[in-house]
Amino acid sequence: MTKVLFVCIGNTCRSPMAEGFANHYGSDVLIATSAGLAPTLTVQPETVLTMREKNIDISRHRPGKFEPLEAKKYGLIVNMSGYVLPGKLTVPVEEWKVRDPYLESLEVYMATANDIERRVMALILKLRREAE
Repeated sequence: MTKVLFVCIGNTCRSPMAEGFANHYGSDVLIATSAGLAPTLTVQPETVLTMREKNIDISRHRPGKFEPLEAKKYGLIVNMSGYVLPGKLTVPVEEWKVRDPYLESLEVYMATANDIERRVMALILKLRREAE
Protein backbone atom coordinates (compact mmCIF):
# COMPACT_ATOMS: atom_id res chain seq x y z
CA MET A 1 0.00 0.00 0.00
CA THR A 2 1.31 3.41 -0.99
CA LYS A 3 0.58 6.32 1.33
CA VAL A 4 -0.31 9.33 -0.82
CA LEU A 5 -0.61 12.91 0.40
CA PHE A 6 -2.52 15.37 -1.78
CA VAL A 7 -1.61 19.03 -1.15
CA CYS A 8 -3.31 22.23 -2.26
CA ILE A 9 -3.51 25.70 -0.75
CA GLY A 10 -6.45 25.63 1.66
CA ASN A 11 -7.24 21.88 1.86
CA THR A 12 -10.80 22.97 1.16
CA CYS A 13 -11.40 22.11 -2.52
CA ARG A 14 -8.86 20.23 -4.64
CA SER A 15 -6.94 18.07 -2.20
CA PRO A 16 -10.04 16.84 -0.31
CA MET A 17 -11.57 15.89 -3.68
CA ALA A 18 -8.42 13.95 -4.61
CA GLU A 19 -8.32 12.25 -1.22
CA GLY A 20 -11.98 11.28 -1.57
CA PHE A 21 -11.56 9.85 -5.06
CA ALA A 22 -8.35 8.02 -4.16
CA ASN A 23 -9.76 6.33 -1.07
CA HIS A 24 -13.03 5.51 -2.85
CA TYR A 25 -11.50 3.97 -5.98
CA GLY A 26 -8.02 2.90 -4.95
CA SER A 27 -8.24 1.46 -1.45
CA ASP A 28 -6.61 -1.74 -2.75
CA VAL A 29 -3.32 0.04 -3.57
CA LEU A 30 -3.20 3.28 -1.59
CA ILE A 31 -4.12 5.16 1.53
CA ALA A 32 -4.79 8.83 0.82
CA THR A 33 -4.80 11.89 3.01
CA SER A 34 -4.67 15.58 2.20
CA ALA A 35 -3.33 18.85 3.57
CA GLY A 36 -3.05 22.53 2.72
CA LEU A 37 -0.23 25.04 2.73
CA ALA A 38 -2.57 27.54 4.44
CA PRO A 39 -5.60 25.48 5.51
CA THR A 40 -8.99 27.07 5.89
CA LEU A 41 -11.22 26.39 8.89
CA THR A 42 -13.77 24.31 6.99
CA VAL A 43 -14.25 22.59 3.66
CA GLN A 44 -16.12 24.65 1.09
CA PRO A 45 -19.79 23.56 0.94
CA GLU A 46 -19.49 23.44 -2.85
CA THR A 47 -16.74 20.84 -2.52
CA VAL A 48 -18.93 18.62 -0.36
CA LEU A 49 -21.88 19.07 -2.72
CA THR A 50 -19.81 18.32 -5.82
CA MET A 51 -18.39 15.16 -4.30
CA ARG A 52 -21.84 14.10 -3.11
CA GLU A 53 -22.94 14.26 -6.76
CA LYS A 54 -20.10 11.80 -7.43
CA ASN A 55 -21.48 9.55 -4.62
CA ILE A 56 -18.50 10.25 -2.36
CA ASP A 57 -19.09 11.68 1.12
CA ILE A 58 -16.34 14.02 2.34
CA SER A 59 -18.56 15.95 4.75
CA ARG A 60 -16.45 14.92 7.74
CA HIS A 61 -13.18 16.16 6.27
CA ARG A 62 -11.40 18.81 8.32
CA PRO A 63 -8.65 20.88 6.69
CA GLY A 64 -5.15 20.18 7.92
CA LYS A 65 -1.74 21.80 7.44
CA PHE A 66 1.06 20.40 5.31
CA GLU A 67 3.96 19.57 7.62
CA PRO A 68 7.27 19.06 5.75
CA LEU A 69 8.78 17.10 8.65
CA GLU A 70 5.99 14.50 8.35
CA ALA A 71 6.39 14.14 4.58
CA LYS A 72 8.79 11.21 4.94
CA LYS A 73 5.97 8.90 6.02
CA TYR A 74 4.41 9.09 2.54
CA GLY A 75 5.37 7.18 -0.57
CA LEU A 76 4.15 9.97 -2.84
CA ILE A 77 3.10 13.58 -2.51
CA VAL A 78 0.84 15.11 -5.16
CA ASN A 79 1.18 18.89 -5.19
CA MET A 80 -1.79 20.78 -6.65
CA SER A 81 -1.03 24.07 -4.89
CA GLY A 82 0.82 25.73 -7.75
CA TYR A 83 3.63 26.57 -5.31
CA VAL A 84 6.90 24.88 -4.43
CA LEU A 85 6.36 22.79 -1.32
CA PRO A 86 8.37 23.94 1.70
CA GLY A 87 11.13 21.85 3.24
CA LYS A 88 13.66 19.39 1.89
CA LEU A 89 11.43 16.55 0.77
CA THR A 90 12.95 13.11 0.35
CA VAL A 91 9.88 11.45 -1.18
CA PRO A 92 8.68 11.66 -4.79
CA VAL A 93 6.50 14.68 -5.59
CA GLU A 94 4.16 14.83 -8.58
CA GLU A 95 3.03 18.26 -9.73
CA TRP A 96 -0.58 18.43 -10.94
CA LYS A 97 -1.72 21.69 -12.51
CA VAL A 98 -5.39 21.74 -11.48
CA ARG A 99 -7.68 24.77 -11.55
CA ASP A 100 -8.61 26.05 -8.10
CA PRO A 101 -12.42 26.32 -7.96
CA TYR A 102 -12.43 28.32 -4.71
CA LEU A 103 -15.26 30.90 -4.79
CA GLU A 104 -16.17 29.88 -8.36
CA SER A 105 -19.45 28.46 -9.70
CA LEU A 106 -20.66 24.90 -9.15
CA GLU A 107 -19.86 24.24 -12.81
CA VAL A 108 -16.20 25.07 -12.15
CA TYR A 109 -16.22 22.83 -9.07
CA MET A 110 -17.61 19.95 -11.17
CA ALA A 111 -15.08 20.54 -13.96
CA THR A 112 -12.28 20.51 -11.38
CA ALA A 113 -13.66 17.35 -9.79
CA ASN A 114 -13.81 15.64 -13.19
CA ASP A 115 -10.19 16.64 -13.89
CA ILE A 116 -9.01 15.38 -10.50
CA GLU A 117 -11.01 12.16 -10.85
CA ARG A 118 -9.29 11.37 -14.17
CA ARG A 119 -5.86 12.09 -12.70
CA VAL A 120 -6.52 10.00 -9.59
CA MET A 121 -7.76 7.08 -11.70
CA ALA A 122 -4.56 7.23 -13.79
CA LEU A 123 -2.48 7.23 -10.59
CA ILE A 124 -4.42 4.23 -9.25
CA LEU A 125 -3.91 2.30 -12.50
CA LYS A 126 -0.18 3.09 -12.38
CA LEU A 127 0.07 1.85 -8.79
CA ARG A 128 -1.84 -1.33 -9.68
CA ARG A 129 0.55 -2.02 -12.58
CA GLU A 130 3.54 -1.49 -10.29
CA ALA A 131 2.05 -3.89 -7.72
CA GLU A 132 1.79 -6.76 -10.26
